[in-house]
Amino acid sequence: MVKLSRSKIELFLNCPRCFWLDMKKGIKRPPPAPYTINSAIDGLLKQEFDVCRESGTAHYIIKKYSINAIPYKCEEINKWRHNFTGIQFHHKATDFLVFGAVDDVWVNPEGELIVVDYKATGAKEYQIYPGYKRQMEVYQWLLIQNGYRVSRTGYFLFAKVNKNGGFAEGKLSFDLTLEPLEGDTSWIEEAIIKARECMEGLVSSSSSECSYCKFVTEAK
Repeated sequence: MVKLSRSKIELFLNCPRCFWLDMKKGIKRPPPAPYTINSAIDGLLKQEFDVCRESGTAHYIIKKYSINAIPYKCEEINKWRHNFTGIQFHHKATDFLVFGAVDDVWVNPEGELIVVDYKATGAKEYQIYPGYKRQMEVYQWLLIQNGYRVSRTGYFLFAKVNKNGGFAEGKLSFDLTLEPLEGDTSWIEEAIIKARECMEGLVSSSSSECSYCKFVTEAK
């Protein structure tokens, strides 16, 4: 059984050649600079929602957007949020152990789980990129495969730097905004199967949009 993370599925979709080199030869793309502020905000948001999770109450941002839900409480939540475990599912057709670490899960009165993803940004305008959408859908798919009822509507919780306030008394403020997304998991099964075929085949051709492959080609 081979582990296939949510990010590796995204890598395959972006560039099969980079995916093949990573999974088959262990040659990985250079890592990006660490987003330490993003990680800090992620941790702080989890702490806030965990307080509500323990008390069984809705967080103020949930109330602000009139969403009928509360943070989901279960024994697995910390495992689901851990980067190296996440929500897991053994895809027997490919023998991949597919997994992904979700930021948060809420539950509505109908018992449907709601996937929530935190995004911190300093950009003037935030947006839901195609990769964000696929990320959400993989989490939804993993929960469905584990037998949970899952709402098609997930939410991105954007923490956007409020630059207008500056460093008031040494403090930098963030504005929290919720953006809904209707997920579609129909593409995932085929993507996993093709990823396995790619991994077991010969080196794939690079994506025309892959900046990493372009760099190697031009460097030669």
